[in-house]
Amino acid sequence: MLIKESAENYLEAILAITRKEGSVRSIDIANHLGVSKPSVSVAMKSFREEGYISVDAGGDITLTEKGMEIAAKIFERHQIIAKALMALGVDEEIAFEDSCKIEHDISNQTFEKLKAYLMLHNII
Repeated sequence: MLIKESAENYLEAILAITRKEGSVRSIDIANHLGVSKPSVSVAMKSFREEGYISVDAGGDITLTEKGMEIAAKIFERHQIIAKALMALGVDEEIAFEDSCKIEHDISNQTFEKLKAYLMLHNII
């Protein structure tokens, strides 16, 4: 199933926050993405209904297997594209900002070739 770029960003944010903090609540996502709490609430309701996340009684958000699959793919693309840009001499902050834009539009073939090239040259 194809999901929109904004949805991919939300799922990636959940993964990134989980890796950094151990748990995720709606306010963490709002702060991470710079969006309003109501926007996060609407998105989380939709993700829960579609089976991408689960939310426990305390409000902690967890990616389901389905959600993790998408989040991990986007997270990997973000990291690898940023490293490629930094290898070209782009400042780290700009590289991560630009990789966020590129990660959603790059084809699988181009991404896999870029990844293989970076691995071959020990950049990643």
